[in-house]
Amino acid sequence: MPVPVPPPTAGPELWACVADLPLRLEEVALEPLERETPTMTRRCTHVRLRGAGEEGVGEDVCYEPQDHDALMAWDALPDLRGEWTIAALSARLGALDLFPVPPAHDVYRRYRRWAFESAALDLALRQAGRPLASVVGRPVPPMTFVSSRGVGDPPDPAVIADLRDRSPGLRMKLDLGSAWDAAAIEALAPTGAVATVDLKAYYHGTPVDTEIDPEVYALLLDRLPDALLEDAGVTDATRELLAAHPERLTWDVPLLDVAGLDELPFPPSVVNLKPSRVGSLRELSDLYAACRRRGIGVYSGGQTELGAGRGQAQLLAALFHPEGPNDLAPKAFNDAELPDALDRSPLRLTPAATGFRLAGD
Repeated sequence: MPVPVPPPTAGPELWACVADLPLRLEEVALEPLERETPTMTRRCTHVRLRGAGEEGVGEDVCYEPQDHDALMAWDALPDLRGEWTIAALSARLGALDLFPVPPAHDVYRRYRRWAFESAALDLALRQAGRPLASVVGRPVPPMTFVSSRGVGDPPDPAVIADLRDRSPGLRMKLDLGSAWDAAAIEALAPTGAVATVDLKAYYHGTPVDTEIDPEVYALLLDRLPDALLEDAGVTDATRELLAAHPERLTWDVPLLDVAGLDELPFPPSVVNLKPSRVGSLRELSDLYAACRRRGIGVYSGGQTELGAGRGQAQLLAALFHPEGPNDLAPKAFNDAELPDALDRSPLRLTPAATGFRLAGD
């Protein structure tokens, strides 16, 4: 059986702690980011909000290059200058269209809103001279992480072994591929490395769309008994099989708000809450609180962030759900060429002295 994933830790709620923080916003600046990864040329955009001699940073993680190009070329970005609280600015951002042309996927609206909200929180905290951990009254314990670096399709146990040589004890989140068959899954079992298999049944019209195959699902449940299965496709052909293993199922793509918890095919015992997919600080806080009340385990995932966004997601994980299989390995795990030694899990974070970011971001 998978290691139980705890619900969010007890403590003050995020939104209650940050909603009334004041900030002064005088300027919005955008910074393009680009890096080669093993699977793509990744592009992101830093959103930099400035005021009162301080700067807050957030990261837009939209995956389509044209969405970043259009943002950088936009000469009519909504005017956000003024005196705000986090709550007031969040409400304003929720009412604005932050895209000069419609995005490639509607969820990207949430990604961009998160970039601005996280930058605003960073700015407000830096203007107040306080770090996030102090404001939410929580410690920053070491954060458990897994890696989702690609290991081939079908997955190559030798590549997994190499990663574990560089990061002893490393566990993996693997994406189901078209070449996964009985032999491939059988070869994975002895590695002991698989924490989560992302079945990607909720992607449509993307390069990672994945077929719902009940035979493969049955093999995964049988041969990888310690792995969670994320975003399984629930159809007439798979419902009975999956219903027999509710503790093995976890959900990611469908979860945008608290209402999404009640719309899942089965009552969830574990969920993956990505801050950038949720899109707002208030909704993220409400999801943390709802999962804690219901006893739902929580972990988080990344979006191949290139800048401050990865550290911000790691910091939230450490504050609210440090023990789950957080798919938030340090950025070096996504380098095209890996260093000889990689960080080990759990990861000790060093937050910046003020703001919502890690030191050095």
